[in-house]
Amino acid sequence: MVNRHFLAMLGNKSVIRELSEYATARGKEIGYENVFDFSLGNPSVPAPESYRDAAIRLLEEEEPLKLHGYNPTMGDPRVKEKVAASLNRRFGMSYAPGHIFPTSGAAGAIAHALRCVVEPGEEVMVFAPYFSEYDQYIGGTGGLIRVVPVKADDFQINFEAAEAVFNEKTAAVLINTPNNPSGAVYTEETLRRLAQVLTEKSRQYGHTIFLVSDEPYREIVFDGKKQAYPASFYPHTLSCYSFSKSLSVPGERVGYVAVTPDCEQADKMVAMMGQISRGLGHNCPSSLPMLASAECLEVTSDLSVYETNMNLLYDTFVELGFTVPRPGGTFYIMPRALEEDAVAFCKKALKYDLVFVPGDGFCAPGFFRVAYCVDTEKVRRSLDAIRRFVKAEYPDR
Repeated sequence: MVNRHFLAMLGNKSVIRELSEYATARGKEIGYENVFDFSLGNPSVPAPESYRDAAIRLLEEEEPLKLHGYNPTMGDPRVKEKVAASLNRRFGMSYAPGHIFPTSGAAGAIAHALRCVVEPGEEVMVFAPYFSEYDQYIGGTGGLIRVVPVKADDFQINFEAAEAVFNEKTAAVLINTPNNPSGAVYTEETLRRLAQVLTEKSRQYGHTIFLVSDEPYREIVFDGKKQAYPASFYPHTLSCYSFSKSLSVPGERVGYVAVTPDCEQADKMVAMMGQISRGLGHNCPSSLPMLASAECLEVTSDLSVYETNMNLLYDTFVELGFTVPRPGGTFYIMPRALEEDAVAFCKKALKYDLVFVPGDGFCAPGFFRVAYCVDTEKVRRSLDAIRRFVKAEYPDR
């Protein structure tokens, strides 16, 4: 008999993927340049030349059997050393190579981190709106997801609502900043308060509540600001990173977990992840992109296009009367729909070849997500379509 759990999942397909497939099919009919596809968070700028140069140099200079052979279970020592040094330099940390575990992207990092700190039946707290795949990451541990409702005015952490969600089964809190889907950037004040709450709750329940921090958008922050580093505020933090967004290489699937040196069992965590890999079939990320990424740790693609796109869309949504917190980073914006049912709103938008994602799948009903990682020229052309859509479907606005 086939596995009934995964068979049942076939009926719960990702709305994002369905809308992306719709946009592709519609593009075949009218030309994809005429479909304003804001569904999928796929970087729209090329990787930096330094990444390409590093990959070519490795192919030309490294001994082939060594370059393409299996990596050590705990990851290539050269990569771990460079990642630790970069994090220490940038964020004032004290990581050693033994605190770094290379993974297949941020998804692999989160899967390993959660399995380190969550046992079956325990709970993981997330703050809405949150990336919908967290359901699968947490479910894979045998743990249970507990969702804290949206703080709709700014998408920061809803601490008042979280108070009712904490309990003796809370094993970990999973955060994502800068945030997909809202574009919110947690402030230093928010992160300090979170650290204080986690310290108090750990003391109250008699066990450490770990912080798992999902950070693939760390470098995409607007207005000349930077994302404060969550691990610098709370010692029991596992930081999960991917080079997919900073270097625009999502297909390379390279990331890492960084275990804060003062974390409980910090000296065992990476070794545990090596064992977790055996059950996941992970067995280390690809060697070439991992080594190339390690040569570009403090380099990024030209990410400025995302801020340009954000401002174009934000100004237009505000002009049209939408309620929308201004994103502090990422390449997402999340306005409130012009009717209570965001699914119905997004279906109406399809008539104007505007592909938006309803917020229901992010535990944010009434909102919709716009992924503006598309060419700026196309964003500019979409603005007239948005205006036509609102004028025709919501004439009283």
